[in-house]
Amino acid sequence: MASTSGETKPADASAGENLRAYGGEDGGIRVARRRATLIDAALELLGASDGGSITVRGVCREAGLTTRYFYESFDSIEALVAATFDGVIGEIAELGVAAFDSGDDVEGKVRAAVGAIVAVIDEDRRKGRLLFSQALLSPTIAAKRMESTEIFAALTVQSASGVVEFKSRPRGIAAAHFQVGGLGRVLAAWLEGHLDLDREGVVDVSVGLMMALADGVARFD
Repeated sequence: MASTSGETKPADASAGENLRAYGGEDGGIRVARRRATLIDAALELLGASDGGSITVRGVCREAGLTTRYFYESFDSIEALVAATFDGVIGEIAELGVAAFDSGDDVEGKVRAAVGAIVAVIDEDRRKGRLLFSQALLSPTIAAKRMESTEIFAALTVQSASGVVEFKSRPRGIAAAHFQVGGLGRVLAAWLEGHLDLDREGVVDVSVGLMMALADGVARFD
């Protein structure tokens, strides 16, 4: 089971930090680059197939940085975990919405969005494990998963409202949560090797179920 330590920022961790240009590179750019390196290191550790634990020292070792550089960007390991999760969710949300908007009809839009999401986690399994693996059960990740479900349910309702007319908005919202949760479980089962399907098979099954649900909800009084 993956876990995070309770390590927090020392009071003087950032004292004397010099952000002047060095080697022609602005200090702020260096900080941003180190932050990105730490996030990628966290993704590597959290998304490992064995779901290993993550600590400040461990992530710094993976990133090739000292703890001083960790604390210039993050107050705690939980803050890094949250930022790593948010980065993956932001990427998927952006690609999913853009793909949905590119579709010609309702099913085409859903297929494009689901295809974009599946592609992200298939091409980088670390991201899928971060989002769905049951080996990762830290309080921070649990909270972020709940938050992301709300985000994607809201995006689903927002996107669908432009192409589908729901007679009952509360039922439409319920259906959105059902779709998001159902898709998440399908993707988790696929990543864990429980579904003998290729990428297109996962997309086909998911889209078929989502369209059937949308059709049923649209007929509610």
